[in-house]
Amino acid sequence: MNVHFIAIGGSAMHNLAIALHKKGYSITGSDDTIFEPSKSRLDKHGLLPLTFGWYPEKITSNLDAIILGMHAKPDNPELLKAQELGLKIYSYPEFLYEQSKQKTRVVIGGSHGKTTITSMILHVLNYHDVSVDYMVGAQLEGFDTMVHLTEENEFMVLEGDEYLSSPIDRRPKFHLYQPNIALISGIAWDHINVFPTFENYAEQFSIFTDSLTPGGIMVYNSEDEIVKKVVENSENPIKKYPYQTPTYTIKNGLTLLDTPEGDLPLEVFGKHNLQNLAGAKWICQHMGIGEEEFYEAIESFKGASKRLEKIAENTQTVIFKDFAHSPSKVAATTQAVKNQYTDREVLACLELHTYSSLNAEFLNEYAGALDKADKAVVFYSPKALAIKKLDEISEKQIKKAFKRNDLIVYTQPEAFQEFLFSQNLSNSAVLLMSSGNYGGLNFEEVKRLL
Repeated sequence: MNVHFIAIGGSAMHNLAIALHKKGYSITGSDDTIFEPSKSRLDKHGLLPLTFGWYPEKITSNLDAIILGMHAKPDNPELLKAQELGLKIYSYPEFLYEQSKQKTRVVIGGSHGKTTITSMILHVLNYHDVSVDYMVGAQLEGFDTMVHLTEENEFMVLEGDEYLSSPIDRRPKFHLYQPNIALISGIAWDHINVFPTFENYAEQFSIFTDSLTPGGIMVYNSEDEIVKKVVENSENPIKKYPYQTPTYTIKNGLTLLDTPEGDLPLEVFGKHNLQNLAGAKWICQHMGIGEEEFYEAIESFKGASKRLEKIAENTQTVIFKDFAHSPSKVAATTQAVKNQYTDREVLACLELHTYSSLNAEFLNEYAGALDKADKAVVFYSPKALAIKKLDEISEKQIKKAFKRNDLIVYTQPEAFQEFLFSQNLSNSAVLLMSSGNYGGLNFEEVKRLL
């Protein structure tokens, strides 16, 4: 097949382009800008556009398919040319469904934890040499790409994102996969620019549940009351398997999972990660991996990239980087670090970076999210507010929203970095939470704080 990518440089898009290239497809693509690591990875496979920009002349009737990324606009010149020629235009999830419709599709959904759960499943399967097709939202240790496609594999494991499919397809991505086996980890309001009310947001998970093939399997976190209600109220004729946080203990900073074979030491920690593990175990069992086999493999799972990723440690200090940005993720991650390091001072630094987190009306959702930190810092850039065309927010608003009077707030990258590098971090656990980089923080330099 001849496939052209409009906005090939995106994290998901460039991985799909590489996966299809490896499968033998003829791939071309365009983008107005491409950042690292996408740029180098596309270049390595000979897929990097020679020049950046949109070129309608690349769109011809010889193309079998167009894959349209979210970065493109509805009036993109290449998209308009493709529509004019009547070419088949796919969103990213639509094309993944086409690649997997003859397979058993396993889709992991939820407001939080889906990347970690998908990563756990793939780690266990890889450990036991079970080959599957997959799409996951983070780079994993032992995996070359975030997307892998074959003709022969029986299963396709998909991280099910609830965000929009493409600029011309406003359906959430996970509505398009029609899973045979699925999981919902939790529901906490997010993406308020698309889902203006919590009820509207939660409804997307009801639609997802009803999209399972008849007789399919839904694994769900029954400790989340909204998830429980969504799944148990569904009239779709599916099998429902609840999971809860398994029994565990923390001894000398090490998390031990209670198993039939005794205590199992884990590399990951935190109640939310133990919940994730319980969900991943159910999914693996439905894919033919026994309980003992699961435990044997999960012991060596170190976590997904940027998900409570330990970036530096010595005898007195540990530093974590985490993708957490939504209120529920921030609260769970901060609590997990404090529970794991009860005798250390926890310094939690959060960057408000996404559209939702910078929205003045949404800010109040963060009430108490940083309470478990001994010292808490929030960084945000007024430039980000301007780019997203949002109302200005003040330091006073942020302190009021978080309900923490001793909250430290920075708006200038240099001031935040000066603060961070001036701290005495002996007997500390540092948590850097952001989907950005605090306006240019070099994480390699952060490692030298120890």
